[in-house]
Amino acid sequence: MEHGTVLAQVPPAAGSALPDLELVRRVQAGERALFELLIRRHNPRVYRAIRALLRDEAEVEDAMQQTYLLAFARLGEFAGAAAFSTWLTRIALNEALGRLRRSGKVERLDAPEAEDEAPGPPDRSPEDRAAAGEAMAFLQRALDRLPPAHRVVFMLREVEELSTAEAAEALGISAVLVKVRLHRARRALREVLAAASGQAYAEAFPFLAPRCDRIVAAVMPRVTEPRS
Repeated sequence: MEHGTVLAQVPPAAGSALPDLELVRRVQAGERALFELLIRRHNPRVYRAIRALLRDEAEVEDAMQQTYLLAFARLGEFAGAAAFSTWLTRIALNEALGRLRRSGKVERLDAPEAEDEAPGPPDRSPEDRAAAGEAMAFLQRALDRLPPAHRVVFMLREVEELSTAEAAEALGISAVLVKVRLHRARRALREVLAAASGQAYAEAFPFLAPRCDRIVAAVMPRVTEPRS
């Protein structure tokens, strides 16, 4: 930016059409309220990436808040070489993995693939039988039985529709490993997916407005508070 140039303040509502790079530039230039647009724009992907590794919904929301606070603190490190969404997803995955490690549930996304292991048998509780006709709930439970490394690949490729290269970059693994894990996840879920035929994967992991508002309400006061 040329010396003396002043960016016009853009109200968050008016900036909804701005691309990510422009929003990042303006937030860095002092328009911190615009960070809300980045949160709302990327909340579904951040949720699903973290949800693939952490299954407790309260912890998922807490990890999401921390992801955005870390991203805001590190905006100066974002060089634009990759998409902002990919950069943000990597922060989200690292946050989720850190929580797994601290809880003793170590998960390495770059670990070599072992021989196929089928997910455990479906829970035959009365509650599960009663929910058998609810295809999306059934799909979510089935995905939760997959190994986390397979589940997160499936989530990024099939739910978020990232390309193989984008998913590999976000996860820090090779494209070949992404393809292998996606193939194995699909094969393990084939019968379950037949029960959910005709439904979009994304519908199984809805990111509803109240949750989005909670994340924004928790993060934005800390982002916009005056610096001491």
